[in-house]
Amino acid sequence: MKNAALLRYAFKRLLLFPCLLIFSIQSFPQEKARSGTFNFGFEKVLKNKPLKWDSMGSSAYRLYLDSTVIHNGRYSVVIEYNGDDPQFGAWSYTIPASYPGKMITLSGFIRTENVRDGYAGLWMRIDPSIAFDNMGSRGITGTTEWTKYEVSLEMNPGKTRQIVVGGLLVGKGKLWMDDLQVSIDGKDISELEPVPARIFPAEKDTVFDKSSGIVSIQLTPLKTENLRVLGMVWGFLKYYHPSVAAGTYNWDYEMFRILPDILAAGNTEKRDKILLEWINKLGEVSGGSKDTANPGEIKLNPDLGWIVSSGLTPELTSALEKVRKAGRSGENYYIGLNEFVLNPEFTNEKNYALMSYPDAGFRILALFRYWNIIQYFFPYKYLIGEDWKPVLAEFIPRFVNANNELEYKLAALELIARVHDTHANIWSQEAVLASYRGKNFSIAQLTFTEGKPVVTGFYNAKNGDHCLLQPGDVITEIGGKSVESIVQSRLKYTPASNYPTRLREIARNLLRTNDTVIAVRYIRKGITTSVTLRAYPFEKIDFISFYHPKDSCFRMLAPDISYFNPGTVKGAYLPELWKQIKETKGLIIDLRCYPSDFIVFSFGQYLVPESTGFVRFSSGSIVQPGLFTMGQLLKVGIVNPDYYKGKVIILVNEVTQSQAEYTAMAFRVAPRATVIGSTTAGADGNVSEFRLPGGISTMISGIGVYYPDGRETQRVGIIPDIEVKPTIEGIISHKDELLLKAIDVIGSP
Repeated sequence: MKNAALLRYAFKRLLLFPCLLIFSIQSFPQEKARSGTFNFGFEKVLKNKPLKWDSMGSSAYRLYLDSTVIHNGRYSVVIEYNGDDPQFGAWSYTIPASYPGKMITLSGFIRTENVRDGYAGLWMRIDPSIAFDNMGSRGITGTTEWTKYEVSLEMNPGKTRQIVVGGLLVGKGKLWMDDLQVSIDGKDISELEPVPARIFPAEKDTVFDKSSGIVSIQLTPLKTENLRVLGMVWGFLKYYHPSVAAGTYNWDYEMFRILPDILAAGNTEKRDKILLEWINKLGEVSGGSKDTANPGEIKLNPDLGWIVSSGLTPELTSALEKVRKAGRSGENYYIGLNEFVLNPEFTNEKNYALMSYPDAGFRILALFRYWNIIQYFFPYKYLIGEDWKPVLAEFIPRFVNANNELEYKLAALELIARVHDTHANIWSQEAVLASYRGKNFSIAQLTFTEGKPVVTGFYNAKNGDHCLLQPGDVITEIGGKSVESIVQSRLKYTPASNYPTRLREIARNLLRTNDTVIAVRYIRKGITTSVTLRAYPFEKIDFISFYHPKDSCFRMLAPDISYFNPGTVKGAYLPELWKQIKETKGLIIDLRCYPSDFIVFSFGQYLVPESTGFVRFSSGSIVQPGLFTMGQLLKVGIVNPDYYKGKVIILVNEVTQSQAEYTAMAFRVAPRATVIGSTTAGADGNVSEFRLPGGISTMISGIGVYYPDGRETQRVGIIPDIEVKPTIEGIISHKDELLLKAIDVIGSP
């Protein structure tokens, strides 16, 4: 399980270079792939570009053909970094078809030169959201001669719409790529016939592609109430009605068709009659009730009591109840469950990316889509802290009355924040939100310590500028406004699972501005001082070095105390590291980071003497949307008499998130383990990504993660055995108080 393997917190969301390879798809072409049309050797060239190959990524990368450094034939392709903003560059080749088979393999030759601060590799993706690999955990670094590499993915021919292959360079350096081959179950793809693409009736409905026809709405209490009922009925039918699940209807556009009548309904009885006729047009439903089915251990039941309690007419209530009890196949055009992890995959949700400020109809669609995804497929809905149903009515005016792109996206951000999930945010690069927060940054890093924003470090300005602040300075005012007032104004726009993590996010955006300077007041040694800080564009600050340090993943703090940082480790290092760790009396595992590789089971086998349960998951249902059931106990470790006998100290704080939290849960079952630090981010579980109109990309935690006894990790986080938080005095003295406490615990009897 790779919890949120693509997600990075804080500024790392500005650095999601490989993720763009996943999130770049907006539509799936229907062109049929034919034998002999592939150009995997780059020998077919048009206007100095390899035919049918596309370039992606930052303008800091030059992508071109090379006729001098080749592995075979006349050409290779190159990705070369030559800018001042290292992100990623990639070649991509789209195969617009599906093929029969179980396993697809992309192989090819790569040569590199001085690849650093990232990696090079092949990548392959099966759409929509079926499988992906970009060699992120085993990428190529340094300077290498021509070497053959490969990536393989399990196929799902029935769901596949297209296959995308290519090569990429993340960070700095240069890559050559040549002689690619794609094979399925050992057979070259050029020898295989593609599976004809299935076109659903929903895909033929394009009437509202450019506009919903609802430009504006003058809300009244009755219209707001009617929209609330429409939103609940629309989402219920989307996930429960067999005809909608079959892809018979473009359900976005069916909402636009009925919306004018709902808005014009003069009373609730008329509204319910319109909705009843709408349901009847979808056709009869059949099948036995699912009420008596035995789904296993239930964690969360569907929240459908509103069907009876909302005061709907008896006829409409009866029709909705009939749909609720209908037989469903477990297949739905708009939703699936990952084959392996069972987190939801939101398929066929168009993002309408060209509508940066969607019209009123599409804004309502955004609200309805998001609200219903949470209603039926968020495993932690019961932990939101409020009844989710009234939130729909509350946000109808905010979405309808949003007067511009910024107001619309702030409304979306506020709605997302209400689910209290650190995985849930707006992850797409929104220029309007960047301007709202400030496009320029101070190089001072802030962290809330003792409840105050304190300077804890500095990003590296590329022009060598220094900051007038010092570690331990407490910021009290920014731009003439008190920090307290700024924090209060931003809390509702800051999605996170708990308050410490919300402060973590706010701290990282406090010293941003659209100006080139920021006026700041701070306290140092009891004296309040004002200073004007310089602010730089994002590309002028080396965030990569700060969030991807080059420090070793392992060192000895004393002859008998070892220190291990999963943030920079690779799985291949573990056998050699174990040789140095196994005889020490104490091991400190520093999870105040995001693990660079998935080592839960590979490293866990050294720490635990026998297979030991540490986690259970809950997952949703396509047959009964809104139902979540518990899975089996998952164990870490093997029978190992030579397990680690020393003390295991696990360091955590608000930065410990997702896969880091999952790793802490696993290592905590070691016999002499102690967790030291403060509450973690409280966002565990594989993420599920989806889109909203206007090209907004967001996510939720897609499965529930629980301790074996059923205790939650969501919102709660990993609660330490010994609570230790940094102090301002410790920051001034450059002391890592958590690390010092760990050393002290190891040394105690």
